[in-house]
Amino acid sequence: MDMTDSLFTQQVTAALTDTALQTALKNVKNGLTAKRHAAVTALPEYERIRRQAVRIKNKTLDQLDTYLLEYEKHVTAHGGRVHWAETPEAACEIIEGICRDAKAEHIVKGKSMVTEEIHLNAHLEKQGYEVTETDLGEYIIQLAEETPSHIIAPAIHKTKEQVARLFGEKHKLLDGVTEHSPRVDLVAEARRMLRQKFLAADVGITGANFLIAESGQHVLVTNEGNGDLCSLLPDTHIVVSGIEKVLPTRQDVGPFLRLLTRSAVGQHISNYVSFFSGPKKPGDRDGPSDFHVVLVDNGRSQMLNSEFKSMLRCVRCGACLNHCPVYGAIGGHAYHSVYSGPMGAVFSPLLEGLKKHGDLPNACTLNGRCQVACPMDIPLPDMIRQLRHQAWSHTLNSRASRWGLGCWAFITRHPGIYRLFVKLAIRLLAVLKGRSHYIKYVPFGQSWSARRDFPLPETSTFMEQWKKKKG
Repeated sequence: MDMTDSLFTQQVTAALTDTALQTALKNVKNGLTAKRHAAVTALPEYERIRRQAVRIKNKTLDQLDTYLLEYEKHVTAHGGRVHWAETPEAACEIIEGICRDAKAEHIVKGKSMVTEEIHLNAHLEKQGYEVTETDLGEYIIQLAEETPSHIIAPAIHKTKEQVARLFGEKHKLLDGVTEHSPRVDLVAEARRMLRQKFLAADVGITGANFLIAESGQHVLVTNEGNGDLCSLLPDTHIVVSGIEKVLPTRQDVGPFLRLLTRSAVGQHISNYVSFFSGPKKPGDRDGPSDFHVVLVDNGRSQMLNSEFKSMLRCVRCGACLNHCPVYGAIGGHAYHSVYSGPMGAVFSPLLEGLKKHGDLPNACTLNGRCQVACPMDIPLPDMIRQLRHQAWSHTLNSRASRWGLGCWAFITRHPGIYRLFVKLAIRLLAVLKGRSHYIKYVPFGQSWSARRDFPLPETSTFMEQWKKKKG
């Protein structure tokens, strides 16, 4: 993988010079992290709940096949149907078949990262279906023909003015709304547009935050209520979920709800937490007549039997993204993947291979903030190191980087050569600084020095200073 010529490097360069993007990313740095800290601090038992949730999830993953079959049994008992999809292509074909049987024309979707993962919208639109995203952020990026830049805030890279101009281009601004209008007016316009789509929909597609094995229920957590409307208004409801979302009991959901909303946006609880149990029963006033669940594997079974098993504990809260300095500098689109940030640096290579995403594990400073913030205590830094090791073992790195690291390994194995090298390097860097107190150019290190100035190192090595101090 040649980092200097990769798509990732090109997109990083574009992101760092995008003024509007940098303005929007301040919302992550200054907003979500502070709100999470306040919400977690206000919950003294946070660490106890965190350990409890990790134990529940580990137990579930150890017996995942058992709980999935139990979930299927109860969904079937409620009158629904469970479909198993090993690949993205299989999942899309199953969903298309359900829509075809329903004679659907109009489809509304709730926010779902797994449907992004399998590229469902593109597949359905190619078959002639009208698909409308109903989460506000997803709706915005659908109009912009972009992909999500954050797993819980898809349009976080957009400013209010950009959204207003987008609405003006895609549908006429109503009631005199302009890019100078307050956000509430833009939201009201989106709401009016989406209401029409809800009422005309033949099929509703949602994800699921959790699946409950003992009852066959699924749980949706939203702040906008659009997931409920997608589930209840259309005559056919399709739930698309990864196989790792199952939990044994209703009681087990409690700790996860307390962690999820605090970690995601700093809320004690989301506006809407809904438990669904399949198609409507005789006498029910609302709900679908036809109910389906599509369980997607897409590499998760392989992950389950590997050293990356704990990645399946992820609840998609986005806390690792919010605390990552790399994500905070470049946003999500630079990762050229559905999943970004630290979890994307692990999940994307595992789903689509290191040959495609071998650059992502290198987009990390290994500062460890992601694991500290993760409500499921996923060892993301360790996994990133392991993926780097795999990339090296499979010679996916560029020849230049392998040669450079090989030379460095040789130097560090020989103390005498190492001390001589450091002395010469310090003197060389002192020459490179010129009249400045900062180093603006590092030989063979242009990727590091192209966008940052380094402070001048000491005029002597650490060992020289130590010996002098010890006398």
